[in-house]
Amino acid sequence: MRISEKPLAARLKELGVELHAGVSLSEKTSLGIGGSTDELVLRRFDTIPEVMRLLADEKIPHRFLGGGTNVLIDDGELPWVVLHLPTSQPGMRVEGNAAYVDAAADLGGMVTFCAKRDLGGMEGLIGVPGSVGGALRMNAGAYGTQIGSYVREVKLYRAGERKIEILRGDQISFEYRHTSFAPDDMMLAVKLELPSKPYQEILQGIRLCNEKRRASQPLGQKSAGCIFKNPQGGSAGRMIDELGLKGTSVGDARVSDRHANFFVNAGQASASDMLTLISNVRERVQQAYGITLDNEVVVWNA
Repeated sequence: MRISEKPLAARLKELGVELHAGVSLSEKTSLGIGGSTDELVLRRFDTIPEVMRLLADEKIPHRFLGGGTNVLIDDGELPWVVLHLPTSQPGMRVEGNAAYVDAAADLGGMVTFCAKRDLGGMEGLIGVPGSVGGALRMNAGAYGTQIGSYVREVKLYRAGERKIEILRGDQISFEYRHTSFAPDDMMLAVKLELPSKPYQEILQGIRLCNEKRRASQPLGQKSAGCIFKNPQGGSAGRMIDELGLKGTSVGDARVSDRHANFFVNAGQASASDMLTLISNVRERVQQAYGITLDNEVVVWNA
């Protein structure tokens, strides 16, 4: 999809939208996989409803892209444009036990920012890659911590109503790797309420979590984190490991030797390679355990 070839481009610029033509999304995702399309960077929250109205009027399909760490995007020329919030200098501030954070902020950076102001509770999230907005959408969690536990307000663009709203935490359902946000809602900012904790104590918790990650995850390789959600009372990684599937590959898409629920791009893997590997592993688990694994990674098919 090429907005850059349409008269609409000039109007979008007036609304503070930065247009990047023909962006390869393989450069925007932690998997290093994805086709190409135009990218719109939304630099003004107040103009988002008007931007969205223009796209609708022109019948231009779109997708919201956050940090790109939990998504598998199809190959080739993509039939929709990508909307993105600016990642440079996102707003973060603390008032008492409340942290106000832009959705484009790096999740680990937010944890550190709050820790330096003696606000803890989120130590387990320090090594989870991606943006705060992405963490909100999937209720990111690790080592007993889930971001949804601390959410008190979320500012978002609601595509269904075509307006910006603020939802209270009790208006949002936060479950295991799932929330009640609509697929086309766009996270803009969040208010978190965090417990007071001495910085050194938080730092110790962060170090312990980082040590666990270094020992068990393929850090430094191209991955999207866990591919599958854990089934009720079970572990997807354990089942895949027990089936001897570590190292299994389709093209350059490979089941990590370090963590069986992490699939890595070991070179020039395509979306097709990764999807085939996911399907093959799901089928093997289904045959052996009678359990159908659900994706944790979000798949964007063209």
